Amino acid sequence: MRKLLSLALALCLLLGVTSAFAAQPATEITFWHSMGGVNGEAIAKMVEDFNAAYEGKIKVNVEFQGSYDDAINKVKAAGMSAMPADVMQIYDIGSRFMIDSGWALPMQMMIDTEEYDISQIEPNIAAYYTIDDILYSMPFNSSTPLLYYNKTAFEEAGLDPEVAPKNFDEIIEFAEKLTIKDAEGKVERYGFGMGNYGWFFEQWQGKMAKHYVDNNNGRGEEPATRVVFDESGGAKAVFEVWKKLIDGGIITYLGRGNNDAKAAFISGNIAITLESTAALKSLLTNVGDNFEIGTGFFPNIHPDDEGGVSIGGGSLWMLNTGDEARQNASWEFVKYMISPDVQAFWNAQTGYFPITVATHEVEAFKENLAMYPQFGTAIEQLHATKPEFAGALLSVFPEARALVEQYTERLINGELSVEDTVTNLARDINSAIEIYNLTN
Repeated sequence: MRKLLSLALALCLLLGVTSAFAAQPATEITFWHSMGGVNGEAIAKMVEDFNAAYEGKIKVNVEFQGSYDDAINKVKAAGMSAMPADVMQIYDIGSRFMIDSGWALPMQMMIDTEEYDISQIEPNIAAYYTIDDILYSMPFNSSTPLLYYNKTAFEEAGLDPEVAPKNFDEIIEFAEKLTIKDAEGKVERYGFGMGNYGWFFEQWQGKMAKHYVDNNNGRGEEPATRVVFDESGGAKAVFEVWKKLIDGGIITYLGRGNNDAKAAFISGNIAITLESTAALKSLLTNVGDNFEIGTGFFPNIHPDDEGGVSIGGGSLWMLNTGDEARQNASWEFVKYMISPDVQAFWNAQTGYFPITVATHEVEAFKENLAMYPQFGTAIEQLHATKPEFAGALLSVFPEARALVEQYTERLINGELSVEDTVTNLARDINSAIEIYNLTN
């Protein structure tokens, strides 16, 4: 009888434990992102599929936070008290701030614990988010700048539609042939046009194999303390190109950012422009059958430049919530988001790079590349770049980009010489760096 009672008691205890385990709710985590429109819809679908695959185990609550600036400012506001999310998409120029803040759980910790094979991540993409062999965040929506051109206009101008200009000497040469004027000499189509975009300034420092800031381009043990583009000649070279283009009537000013330049290219008012790889699909959609689009590498400042482009876009950061269960769930979510099939879907929907090498073997990716062969240029450019040109890390990059655009505009308007533009820009960015370093 005692044996039967003991067995019954054991069964009850076992059933109780099993029921308690089964009744445990799924681990819930919060994912903040800054993708609107089609990109936001793709995020929602990816999260929905993850939740279905991990039903009863992990549930991701996805929340749109507005622009990248809006999102990181919310973290800054909440960070001193409690982390507002478990996983967060943060733009490239927020990386140094996140590293310095101590609010992030380095992705490398999860990688080392699991012995996760990091070699499956594109090396040139991972390099941007890696300092001293520590990967701080997981690349996600990665992009580089490209040159886009109107192949139909090239043919009409007697240019080879399969050959894109490689540097600004060639851009000026091509633009002169592509520019169309009416009987009164008024320009109907400019051969070239680009936005006044601070990101491009950074890219050209890398293309010239020059650093933007000190301390190993902001990648040393200590953060950057000053810019070096004023001493290296890197800024002067970029501003001289701007002045040559404007003074020579090669281009008209298309404002800060890229919106006006993109619109001008779509409408056929400029024949060559510069934009992100992530803009490819929207450009193709908006241009439609009006003309054929070609792509080329982001142009060199000088014909003999031997540097390379660096990654833009954003990455996934795990915030240090102190909750082990949520952190483990967050890691599972991050791994899912970079898995080959999911990355193939992400690439097809958005135009961002697939960040895992194995994605190139996924049939959906191959089909998308066959449909949009222009994207092949972006992949070639990425693979042609050496990891040492990963780009600068700087906590005040948002302010620095705004200052670059402000001073470029003053140069274009004739308010400042090239030399004064360089001097004033360096002074103001250095001031922002100094204030940040003193207060953080």
